[in-house]
Amino acid sequence: MKHIFKKYYLLIVLFFAVTAQAQLIPGTGKTEEAVAEAPKDTLGRRTPRGTVEGFITAIGESDYVLASHYLELNKRAYRKEAERIRIVTIFQRLLDQSGDIQAYGFISNKETGRTDEEKLAEGTDLVGNITAAGETVDLIVKNTAKAGEPAVWLFSAETVDDVLSINVDNDLLVDRILPDVLKEQRLGGVPVGHWLALVVLIMLAYLAAWAAISIISLLIRAVWKKAREENTAPIIRAFELPFRLYLTVWIFVEVSQQVGISIIVRQRFSVISVTVGIVAILMLLWRIADLVSIYTKDRMTVRKRVSAISIIMFLRRTAKIAIVIFGIIAVLGALGVDVTAGLAALGIGGIALALGAQKTMENFVGSVTLIADQPIRVGDWCKIGDISGTVESIGMRSTRLRTSARTIVTIPNGEFSSSRIENYAFRDRFLFNPIFYFRLETTPDQIRYLLVELRKVLYAHPKVLDSPPIVRFTGIVSSSLKMDVTAYVEAPNWDTAQEIHEDLLLLMMDVVISSGTYFALPSQMGYTPNDLYDFDRANAAAETVKEWRDNNEMPLPKFDHAQVEKLKATIKYPPEGSVVKEDP
Repeated sequence: MKHIFKKYYLLIVLFFAVTAQAQLIPGTGKTEEAVAEAPKDTLGRRTPRGTVEGFITAIGESDYVLASHYLELNKRAYRKEAERIRIVTIFQRLLDQSGDIQAYGFISNKETGRTDEEKLAEGTDLVGNITAAGETVDLIVKNTAKAGEPAVWLFSAETVDDVLSINVDNDLLVDRILPDVLKEQRLGGVPVGHWLALVVLIMLAYLAAWAAISIISLLIRAVWKKAREENTAPIIRAFELPFRLYLTVWIFVEVSQQVGISIIVRQRFSVISVTVGIVAILMLLWRIADLVSIYTKDRMTVRKRVSAISIIMFLRRTAKIAIVIFGIIAVLGALGVDVTAGLAALGIGGIALALGAQKTMENFVGSVTLIADQPIRVGDWCKIGDISGTVESIGMRSTRLRTSARTIVTIPNGEFSSSRIENYAFRDRFLFNPIFYFRLETTPDQIRYLLVELRKVLYAHPKVLDSPPIVRFTGIVSSSLKMDVTAYVEAPNWDTAQEIHEDLLLLMMDVVISSGTYFALPSQMGYTPNDLYDFDRANAAAETVKEWRDNNEMPLPKFDHAQVEKLKATIKYPPEGSVVKEDP
């Protein structure tokens, strides 16, 4: 209970710490509540966004005197109302002609402005630009307040001077096209014709984007033969709509600026343009997630890796949830909503999820590891710890094994992936390693006979691999003579390997019987040398060894290569009389 309390106590501390940090105004050490206590500026110039919004609103209402209060003017110009109106008029004309101001959501709404822009001096923010006559003027807003006073952001004096130095084209393209009646009627401080031109421009931009993307798609299908195949064509179709939307936005933004649509209209549509662009990117990412998951799923189906499909589907859902979350954050940011507190809460939620779902995440990572490394597959016979069985399924949380007792053992994937896994299904050969114990009465010549004849069995059997097999007299123990046999058997599975082992053991029993000796008895009992001892066969084995010795053909300590080649595949397998007629 105590450790649970500590866990949640830590969460509470982290929550308040992050929340407090999120509320601090960078560079000031003050909280938002403390800053909010400063007197409000009636014109809303406390932040860069407030200044830009106030300026655009003022010129939209044709209140050029009010708009001049958002510009940093020298005393001479400020004292003359006519001069202030002239400056604002030129400013508006240039903005209409070739100006570009960032969407309000991307302009800082903090008194300190943007603190992450290294290229700008402290207390200044870049909010847009004007390009005319081959020159580009950056629109800079500046905090003109003195140290310790509430912020007052204005378009900087340098920006005003640069704007006034540009030659103004009094005849905009849109004004040359529109009839007088559409220029005289005004809506929202802008000629009605500008609103109508904007609607027409949106439709033309979409038609142009549709035509461009369609032509590109046709060219791809004509040049790339695979594009006409059934498995490739959906990829091209999936990308068409996101690219069409994004291209529409790009054409609309560029052309509306070039033809001279009023900055007031363009600024009101800027949020919509940015939102559509974000939606296009999110749609593209969404479709990429679908295509990648479908392609990977098909690959896993062909490879019969059924267990990987559940991981793929989970990752696709996770990717889509992440796309939705980051999409919502991006759209809210474009709308001007401060998402800092939301991100802080999201971080706290992530920490809470990580602490509360440690085992779940551990099992998920374990399942991904099992799928990626493939130490086991469905249908494999394996041993995990002291549990042996056939893998029946690999799920998101656990893996199931069917034991030889026909029970189901469920092992969490986190524990499974960190355990020692012995997979018998990956064996390329099967070990044949019996240990024989012979009676102490067995003579040295009988041991020699056994060594040679048992090796002959291994060399002659067609299912014993040429590793080479080993038969060694390894020791004299308290009640027997020990002999080790080591060889590898070629077989497709464990059942077939056991059949081959069985055949080899029977053949070796025949050899032992023919040697005149026998296996040592495990029980303690008294017996005479005549018991269980065949003197005739022992003498025959001794004669055979003597013959090998006399003819210099003793195959000890190892067989001659020519003898091995002569013996290979001389044993018939399956054995004679077996119902199995073909090689398994």
